Amino acid sequence: MAPAGDEAVITKNFPNSFRDTGLKALLDENGVQDVILIGAMSHMCIDATTRAANDHGFATTTIHDACATRDIEFGGQTAPAAHVHTAIMGALAFLYGDVVSTQDFLRS
Repeated sequence: MAPAGDEAVITKNFPNSFRDTGLKALLDENGVQDVILIGAMSHMCIDATTRAANDHGFATTTIHDACATRDIEFGGQTAPAAHVHTAIMGALAFLYGDVVSTQDFLRS
């Protein structure tokens, strides 16, 4: 993949795509009010960026079946990726915006 023409490129080094990047300024300059999130990992970048977008006043839509994660371990217990994903999507849907399937997103 390569940027098209003068398309902006944002380099991120942290899970939160807004942290130490020009993303918020770019979105504000272009009058963007809605952010749509997909990608990896649900429990890191998707979670951090969705919450930050919401904190910055953007309306968020996370497309749950276009996001992925992996098993995580804590305190000697392993949580399967499907459970991690479900917990994160449930938390985001509870307060941070819409969480929808690809099919429902494309229908809207």
